[in-house]
Amino acid sequence: MTNETANGTAGARKADEPERETVGTPAGDARVTWHRAKRPRLVLALGHGAGGGIEARDLQALARVLPALGVTVALVEQPWRVAGKRLAPAPKSLDTGWRALWPALQRPGLPVVAGGRSAGARVACRTARELGARAVLALSFPLHPPGRPEKSRAAELLESGVPSLVVQGGNDPFGKPAEFPGGAYELLEVPAADHGFAVAKRAPISGDEALGILTEGVTRWLGALRE
Repeated sequence: MTNETANGTAGARKADEPERETVGTPAGDARVTWHRAKRPRLVLALGHGAGGGIEARDLQALARVLPALGVTVALVEQPWRVAGKRLAPAPKSLDTGWRALWPALQRPGLPVVAGGRSAGARVACRTARELGARAVLALSFPLHPPGRPEKSRAAELLESGVPSLVVQGGNDPFGKPAEFPGGAYELLEVPAADHGFAVAKRAPISGDEALGILTEGVTRWLGALRE
């Protein structure tokens, strides 16, 4: 297990710079980029999707906003992504990597909210109960493949076993908010947004407004977890 900053070695790190940590897993080396709060009350661990990494706009927006509000954000890169591969492996391998790095997420001694976007959200839902996650944040949960509503993955969300928030774009081809079944979870719609929370030029809201709805909603939800 090694540590470094986003721009150099740990010895040169400024207090507000992200810190990268490499964590060995049976699926290969994973990487955690820590955006630490000065006085943290919990850790929000966020995995990426199957088609991209932690540079996703929603993950980066939460990493910018939440540390100032007492939430340490840990952006998790799965081993396949760290190794430079273009395609994600099977769900079983993703779960293996997530389980193996969980102790690193727990090391600060704080409650850990498991989360992620798309495939990362599915991993968080599948493993939340067994790992003892405080809650699950599912960003752009892929309810079904585009155009294939009969291939529902709702069971993964419904069986997470912990308080859960789904943040879903109003135009997400992987599942629009109205398609989600009722259950013991909360759902926040980001109007006009697609699977990556981008919006069209003529949409009723801007891209910045879409991200504002997301970050404000997640902030309120995380605050309620203290009660």
